[in-house]
Amino acid sequence: MRPPELQGVIRRRILVNFRAEPEVVRRLLPAPFKPKQQAGHALVGVCLIRLEAIRPTGWPAWCGLSSENAAHRIAVEWEQGGERREGVFVPRRHTGSRLNQLAGGRLFPGEQLAADFSVEDAGGSVRLRMQAKDGRTTVEVVGQETDALPASSCFASVEESSAFFAAGSVGYSANHGGARADGLELVTDRWTVRPLQAEAVSSSFFDDRSVFPAGSIRFDHALIMRDIPHRWKALPDIALGASGCCV
Repeated sequence: MRPPELQGVIRRRILVNFRAEPEVVRRLLPAPFKPKQQAGHALVGVCLIRLEAIRPTGWPAWCGLSSENAAHRIAVEWEQGGERREGVFVPRRHTGSRLNQLAGGRLFPGEQLAADFSVEDAGGSVRLRMQAKDGRTTVEVVGQETDALPASSCFASVEESSAFFAAGSVGYSANHGGARADGLELVTDRWTVRPLQAEAVSSSFFDDRSVFPAGSIRFDHALIMRDIPHRWKALPDIALGASGCCV
């Protein structure tokens, strides 16, 4: 049975982006995925997203659910049906919703692990911490909305960064014992981002030197989106080949 299309509102979405050495990232990816590059860098990161009024398309908003969620992502490209595709590969998903955890990978694409979220969000200032209940993964972001990217970013402008990540609205995550990847497409009624000036950023996954050796990864920039109506659409899954590293 095909999963239902869902709709709701992205109340807050933070994209924390790191640039990394393509060969290091390539080892994390199962076939057919390859790192999508920007100015010679692979782009990896964390999507921290608060969803509200999530319900099957056409249902009234009052019956929708809200949740805090996190996804570690790798910008990728691949060939499918003779055409080049692009999106993100998601090695880890976490949620603060028990329902999302139970439904993920079963009733809806993408297995999700349980996590606790602590969020302060007021006046354009955000402080967010995620702690996975299994103790494997932590994420922390402290930042303030601003108007420009850091001068050190590999993107020349906010517009260039926005276009890069808007093209990555299709996400795949391993499921079925790692043999196949579930597909999910984010469809937004509008796409508006602002830079988030990061005062502190950490991810235990990207800080793991057994996965990312010293000097192979650096924080690039963060973006924030607010109050975006959207839909989630399930996509046909993809058969996966072996990757060089277990994540």
